[in-house]
Amino acid sequence: MASRKLFYGLMIAVAALVIWIMVDSLSQPGVGELKGEYTEKAFYRNENNTGPIVRIYAVHAADSLWEEMEKYGNYMPHTKYGNTKVFFFNELGNTPKELSPESPYFDPEFAGYCTAMYEKTAMGQVRFVKHPFK
Repeated sequence: MASRKLFYGLMIAVAALVIWIMVDSLSQPGVGELKGEYTEKAFYRNENNTGPIVRIYAVHAADSLWEEMEKYGNYMPHTKYGNTKVFFFNELGNTPKELSPESPYFDPEFAGYCTAMYEKTAMGQVRFVKHPFK
């Protein structure tokens, strides 16, 4: 009888632990919880899977909420020894739809509409620059 109580007690503990892990995994914060309105218009990723992975995003940000923009950049995927750059633009019609692997990464005519740039380097250092092309 005591072994049966121990078995059921362990089963309840394991079930509670599994439910707790599932709830915690499914309730992680994400881009949808940010205060601003963000629309990803262009994305570039190099095809090199053996070396450093380069990701570049062009995102329309309706408002200039600097902390929220930096949080948005932190939510973007990053690979160890890779580089992630996010360019934020203030006008939807003046956000590039194509990106290239070389700097300046988009047509220079869009540079005046770029309000911020987020970069996470290969060593995990974060850099956030307001008005990077002025």
